[in-house]
Amino acid sequence: MSTQPLPLEGITVVAVEQAVSAPFATRQLADLGARVVKVERVDGGDFARAYDTAARGLASHFVWCNRGKESVALDLKDPRGLDVLRRLIADADVFVQNLAQGAAARLGLDAATLCAAHPRLVAVDISGYGAHGPYAHKRAYDMLVQCEAGLVSVTGTPERPVKAGVPAADIAAAMYAFSGVLAALVRRDTTGRGGPVEISMLEALAEWLGHPLHHVMHGGTEPARTGVAHAVIAPYDAYDTADGGQVLLSVQNDREWRRLAELVLGRPELADDPDFATNAARVAHRTRTDESVAGALAGFTAAEAVARLEAAGIACARINTVADVAAHPQLAARDRWREVESPVGPLRALLPPITLGGSQEAYMGAVPALGEHTCATLRALGMTDEQLAELRRDGVIA
Repeated sequence: MSTQPLPLEGITVVAVEQAVSAPFATRQLADLGARVVKVERVDGGDFARAYDTAARGLASHFVWCNRGKESVALDLKDPRGLDVLRRLIADADVFVQNLAQGAAARLGLDAATLCAAHPRLVAVDISGYGAHGPYAHKRAYDMLVQCEAGLVSVTGTPERPVKAGVPAADIAAAMYAFSGVLAALVRRDTTGRGGPVEISMLEALAEWLGHPLHHVMHGGTEPARTGVAHAVIAPYDAYDTADGGQVLLSVQNDREWRRLAELVLGRPELADDPDFATNAARVAHRTRTDESVAGALAGFTAAEAVARLEAAGIACARINTVADVAAHPQLAARDRWREVESPVGPLRALLPPITLGGSQEAYMGAVPALGEHTCATLRALGMTDEQLAELRRDGVIA
């Protein structure tokens, strides 16, 4: 059986991007076969390049979000650099930018302006709070938006709110930008026209707040912060094990509670005790419920606890470290790891989670060095070596 090409082969994306939201969106497009030209500043490039040096000297954020792209370094404050960018956009299918609010419009790079000039172009504006409104020009780093969107208010312990451990606002915006581009390209196939796509980090993350937001809006109370415990189900929490691990278990109904009491806790009398026999009773006596479970699991290693819970038909999971995830047996069994080339050599990376049956495997190209593709890209635009040398001498390209 013949293998189908990746779905975005033949699509060219130009991105003036930095940090996470736009780069993560365009990396999804690159994984699906699009050519992504990443336009960076000549003086250091995407500032995410300097976040850390954890990936063998490269920044972990940058490695994560920028594989499979071509790096072109331009000074967009110089008219010659801006002209090069405009020529790239004229030949592109998609343009993505997440510059500071107002910066793209000042350069004529906002989606509305570009789509008016190039009707087939899909142009994406990613911002913190949207193009208008009282927060339009407010700084919008990920953690700030997590706070404004209310995510921090529902994450953490009763004593203290806690941010998500990943840049949730950036990722939410990136994934809506990714799906927005795909939708606009499908529409272009029907109508012949691309069009603007606007993504706000606040709006993306507010959508992800769905259940608590609807609960509160329609008459409910503000949700309590409960750590990893469930607010209305017990037992549904993480418990320490004898070897220093933690295992989370979830009892969804009273039949499961009976099995837990009999087969794991070794206390069959709890199955019919009116203080524990129903979920409502267990929630009302949550402290005692948790003490019963914690006391039993403390006598097992994490592996023993998981084995006993699974044998009893109780949903459970170990609370893994990030290092545990990197060695997760399920990811290994499904052959999800690949190596990606980079300026410092091969780096381990996960296959993207979209698996297209019958298609070529996702394109996981190299992580580019700053300006690695500048000369080749500009030569393809018709520039001579003499012109390139002049632009490099004047600091317009790198």
